[in-house]
Amino acid sequence: MNWYIKVIKKYAVFSGRARRKEYWMFVLFNMLISFAINFIATSIRIPILGLLYQLAIFIPSIAVGVRRMHDTDRSGWWLLLPIVNLVFLCEDSQTGENEYGPNPKED
Repeated sequence: MNWYIKVIKKYAVFSGRARRKEYWMFVLFNMLISFAINFIATSIRIPILGLLYQLAIFIPSIAVGVRRMHDTDRSGWWLLLPIVNLVFLCEDSQTGENEYGPNPKED
């Protein structure tokens, strides 16, 4: 859960780098929270709750994706290409420092 909160604290930070673990743990917790909210929203018949959550998490999702692309030494614009970005999101970090900052694994 700390990985999820770490991304939320960096709500609109598009600079820097994000580890692979940070990105995928955020995705995992985001999916679990989305399922829970949608289940509750359907149970109490207020389907807009899921949409509100998705709108609230939209910017942090893009921001962590951009930081993840930076970690592989690529521009955040690669997120616009669906299949290619999935491959890049799964790659290991670039070792050492790159133009986007120091390697977060070395912290």
